[in-house]
Amino acid sequence: MIPSRMLLSRSVWKGPNIVPLPIVRVAANQKAIPIQTQARSATILPNFVGLVFSVHNGKIYHNVEITEDMVGHKLGEFSPTRAGFSYKHSKNK
Repeated sequence: MIPSRMLLSRSVWKGPNIVPLPIVRVAANQKAIPIQTQARSATILPNFVGLVFSVHNGKIYHNVEITEDMVGHKLGEFSPTRAGFSYKHSKNK
């Protein structure tokens, strides 16, 4: 069963959810400083390609480098909020 929240999408007439982010371009020989944001619902635009964002997942910030395949998705899709579960293996004595 698919949750009803996933079936609904943003209206076309509203356009993408764009959040004003402090984007600073650096020279090619310098390392890019990650842009910290808590806006997980912000849509990734084509001018974000090549930038590094630190996206908050509720506890820590995850560094996400934007590629061309990510355009149109949301920033929060690339910063998981839940840890993977694994059973504890115990030694039988």
